[in-house]
Amino acid sequence: MNENPVTRWQDGNLPTRLCFVAAPNDSAQAWLERLTGRYGQTPAAEADAMICLGGDGFMLEVLHTTLDRDIPVYGVNCGTVGFLMNPTVPDDLPAHLASTQEAILHPLRMRATSVDGEVTEALALNDVFLFRQTRQAAKIRIDVDGRQRLAELICDGVLIATPAGSTAYNLSAHGPIVPLSANLLPLTPISAFRPRRWRGALLPSTAQVRFTILETDKRPVAAVADFTEVRDVISVEIREDRTRYTTLLFDPGQSLSERIIAEQFTV
Repeated sequence: MNENPVTRWQDGNLPTRLCFVAAPNDSAQAWLERLTGRYGQTPAAEADAMICLGGDGFMLEVLHTTLDRDIPVYGVNCGTVGFLMNPTVPDDLPAHLASTQEAILHPLRMRATSVDGEVTEALALNDVFLFRQTRQAAKIRIDVDGRQRLAELICDGVLIATPAGSTAYNLSAHGPIVPLSANLLPLTPISAFRPRRWRGALLPSTAQVRFTILETDKRPVAAVADFTEVRDVISVEIREDRTRYTTLLFDPGQSLSERIIAEQFTV
C-alpha cells in the first residue's frame, strides 16, 4: 500500500467527467441531485473519477466495484463515522480533485473450504474474520507460511485486517492500528479464552495464513471477507493479493496515513 500526491491531472487537464454514486439516505441523495445538476453524470466506465456520497460501509461497497479499474474514488461523508471519507464537498470539485492525495489499497484474498468440500474465494479490503456459529467456543489452529504457530486457539473468533481496515473491527477487538506504509497485517483474536494472555501478532504483508477449524462437528465456524460469508468452514487461507488494487482520494493534509496515525492518539 502506498500514498502519494495525485499526478494524473498535473498536466492541466482537470477531471471533469465525474461519476456520482450515493447511499440511499436522505443526505446522500440530496447531494447526488445537487452535484449531478452542476457537473452532470458520466458512466463509471468513461469517468475520470468517482464521487462516493455516503458512509464507510457504502464506500467499501463502491471500492469493491472499482478493483483493478483505473478510476480513483473521492468520498464525501454523508454517513456517521466517515473514516474513509472527506468531510465536505469542495466548491470547485474538478480543481480540488487535482490537488488530492491518493492511497492505493490492496485487498486480502480469502480461500475458504467448507465441510462439504466447497471452496469459496473472496476479496476483503477491510478484514477477514472467523466467528463461532453456536454457543460453543471455536477451536482454531493457526499456521503461518506453512509453519504451525498456535496449536489451539479457543475463542469467539479471529481476524486478519489490512492496514486500512485495522481501525475497524480489528481495533474494536483490541488489535493494533497499523500505518499504511508498515507492510504489516494484524492478526487479532476475538475474545480469546485460551491462551488467555495471547493478544495476537503482527505479520509481514507477504505472509500466508491458514486457519484450521478443530472439532468442526461440535464447534462450527463461519468465515467472512467483507461482504462474503461462508458457513461451516473447515479451513481458511488468507494472503494479501498485490495483483489487485483500488485507489482512494483524500483532501490535502487529510491523507489516510495521517488519519490512521491520528486515531492512535484519540482518547
